[in-house]
Amino acid sequence: MSALLKPIIIDLQQPVHFTVQVRNLERSEQFYSTVLGLEMAARPLKFPGRWYQVGAFQLHLIVSQDACRRPSEAKWERQPHIAFAIASLTSVKQALIEQAIEFQMSSSEGTALFVKDPDGNVIELMQVSPPESA
Repeated sequence: MSALLKPIIIDLQQPVHFTVQVRNLERSEQFYSTVLGLEMAARPLKFPGRWYQVGAFQLHLIVSQDACRRPSEAKWERQPHIAFAIASLTSVKQALIEQAIEFQMSSSEGTALFVKDPDGNVIELMQVSPPESA
């Protein structure tokens, strides 16, 4: 029988970045810059990749030909994903439809939808303000 581990107190402050593996940087830049509208951030590293700034948070794209294949779970919301707050689910949904970008609506409360980047990484777009009146 193993001894109980002594608790470690870690004063976590805030999330800093999330890293996503991609196979084709140009194709992924198109998605993250054009579809999601993210702003590129300075990136001092030399290996292939791209950083995006989202408020105080960064999204890091790292080029890897071994980028993970995602599970085939039919519900995208059950797959590993990153979530971004959005102001208007209605306008985002309409823009995705106009660009013929596949998405799934959240099955919980209907205030979010899920899209996949070109490598199958799942992104949740979650409305944080009250829904628009019809």
